[in-house]
Amino acid sequence: MLNPKKIEEIIQQVQNNLPQGIKEIGNDVEAKLKQVLQAQLSKLDVVTREEFDVQTQVLLRTREKLTALEAKVDTLLQQQTPNT
Repeated sequence: MLNPKKIEEIIQQVQNNLPQGIKEIGNDVEAKLKQVLQAQLSKLDVVTREEFDVQTQVLLRTREKLTALEAKVDTLLQQQTPNT
């Protein structure tokens, strides 16, 4: 398996040895790509990881409360059944 740091070093060496005109074209392409990606990502309905984790915790607590309420309802129904 290739060492990722070694690959990064090779890429950096290639970039450093490119003529200035090619570097500028590469920078322009990279900037345009970033703009396009950001524009497309902004159209998506996504949330941050932090917000996702918070909502996951809220859902877990809600599920626990629902389970507890279901158990109470079952208990109340069982208590009511013998009385009727």
